[in-house]
Amino acid sequence: MLIVRRPMADILEAGTRKRKLAAILHADVVGFSRLMGEDEAGTHQALGELRGALDPLIVAHGGRIVGTAGDSLLADFTSVVEAVSCGMRCSDRRGRSMIRCPLNAGSSCGSASISAM
Repeated sequence: MLIVRRPMADILEAGTRKRKLAAILHADVVGFSRLMGEDEAGTHQALGELRGALDPLIVAHGGRIVGTAGDSLLADFTSVVEAVSCGMRCSDRRGRSMIRCPLNAGSSCGSASISAM
């Protein structure tokens, strides 16, 4: 296996990456592994119901989901106010899916690197 090492200066060379100001929301289910171990089918169903409630909330706040993995999601917003407001609404969601899948949500604002995958 050949490992090519490049100096950080080359990786971060001006013009090779675009940057933007971004407000990011990350959310995931509290104790997801434990919940899956206790009741995989029920947890999977509750996660689907939760996402069914959260995805429209994210869009309504001007966000777009940029990544998901298992029980977590990452959303990008153009406004930090909308990201925080959406995170609060996501955390406050009540109902069967929320009781089954309690949610952690947090937001951050800063410069983000944009790269094509």
